[in-house]
Amino acid sequence: MTQITVNGKAHDVDVDPTTPLLWVIREQLGLTGTKYGCGIAVCGACTVLIDGQAIRSCSLPVSEVAGKKIETIEGLATDGQLTKIQQAWVDNQVPQCGYCQCGMVMATTALLREKPVPTDADIDSAITNICRCGSFQEVRAAIHSVAIA
Repeated sequence: MTQITVNGKAHDVDVDPTTPLLWVIREQLGLTGTKYGCGIAVCGACTVLIDGQAIRSCSLPVSEVAGKKIETIEGLATDGQLTKIQQAWVDNQVPQCGYCQCGMVMATTALLREKPVPTDADIDSAITNICRCGSFQEVRAAIHSVAIA
């Protein structure tokens, strides 16, 4: 049994300690916003925040996150109110197919918490998620639209 805290709620999960966090989030907790993409921590579809840092959850054993604060896309909005980042995604029409976007929103959330006014170089360094649709320019525009000067 491993205890994890996801979106502010403690959960006891009875899984093998080597089970990737992604599958615990999706299968045991039913939070399906975090997506499976590549399974080797390259594409970023599975990005969640762990203690505020953007981490790829598909290859991270659940045993390594006990006692840490985990945030998923489902934990960002409050009382149905989107965050500024989520609203910027809508306003800038970022998603095309949308599959990778939850991971990008999570990576952007971590970036803007650390650097409220990121440069293009900061964005390039922090947002390494892969988007097959090629919405990278829209992502950059959305990030700049919510940057706090």
